[in-house]
Amino acid sequence: MWSQKSMKQADLFIMSWIIRAEQSGITMLEKFAKTIRKHFASILSHYHYPISTGILEGTNNKIKTLSKQAYGFRDKEYFKLKIKALHRSKYVLAG
Repeated sequence: MWSQKSMKQADLFIMSWIIRAEQSGITMLEKFAKTIRKHFASILSHYHYPISTGILEGTNNKIKTLSKQAYGFRDKEYFKLKIKALHRSKYVLAG
């Protein structure tokens, strides 16, 4: 779906997929098609605003992991420094 060149092509592609999924007779696929239909407009909004929260989600997961590893530490300032180091090391390695 994401490889469609225009919103109109994506619209046709998704609707075609939803119809086939709803007629498949596979319960899980039918439920998924219902979810896609429910969020159809939001999915197509990607063509107006092609952004992703992937980097943000990845950073949040790293912070959660760090928090679990640091369970029991009382020094919040040290924890903040560790979070900054996570963020900074990504750009140091990438550059």
